[in-house]
Amino acid sequence: MVDFHRRPTGNRRIFPQSDIVTGIAHRLEKLRARIRECEDRHGRPPGSVRLLPVSKGQPAARIAETRRLGITGFGESYLREALDKMSQAPDCQWHFIGPLQSNKTRGVAENFHWVQSLARSKVARRLNDQRPARLPPLNVCVQVKLSGEESKSGVALADAEMLCREVSRLPRLRLRGLMTIPARVAGEDAQRLAFRTLAMEFQRLRRQFPEMDTLSMGMSHDFEAAIVEGATMVRLGTALFGARTR
Repeated sequence: MVDFHRRPTGNRRIFPQSDIVTGIAHRLEKLRARIRECEDRHGRPPGSVRLLPVSKGQPAARIAETRRLGITGFGESYLREALDKMSQAPDCQWHFIGPLQSNKTRGVAENFHWVQSLARSKVARRLNDQRPARLPPLNVCVQVKLSGEESKSGVALADAEMLCREVSRLPRLRLRGLMTIPARVAGEDAQRLAFRTLAMEFQRLRRQFPEMDTLSMGMSHDFEAAIVEGATMVRLGTALFGARTR
């Protein structure tokens, strides 16, 4: 048995490649089938939901295999970890999905294609000012907090419009939509309730900001409920890669 927690030798990481290939390919096929089935069952157009692999905590070998299966976008939450992976996969599109502190904005502005976790005006201004002119505007989703959990980041639902308006006025940012990580609840009906709240706000805001096209909600344990309520992007980590290795 190979020890996934074995420390790397030099700059090389050692993983059982055959297990990685078989496991990820099988899970990706099943996830795509579940998404297609959910789209069809609830009247969503085919291909209207994008799968974003959440690769935080996953080794570069698993990302490399996922790329060979045709996936080119990944979600990361930690800047230093992400930069190491970017150096090995420069042709991919990278989404920052974790809480963003002011002291990390330059690295994110200079290296990521998307920020899905914008929750403060100060951070928006810093991202705008630090986005290099040689790069296209940074795609941004405003993260909305739908529960009272202290561990969750995001702007209050009532304040989402104001932050969207600020983002729309910054030339180096491109407002793409909303994101949320609701409290974990059991049962599809309860999951759908939170997602429905954000979906209604998304549709309302789109009338003011027609450039918005992304509703990022739903993770491994609740993505089907999110699709029913209108998600255009689901962020899947464990369901695709299995348990994180660190």
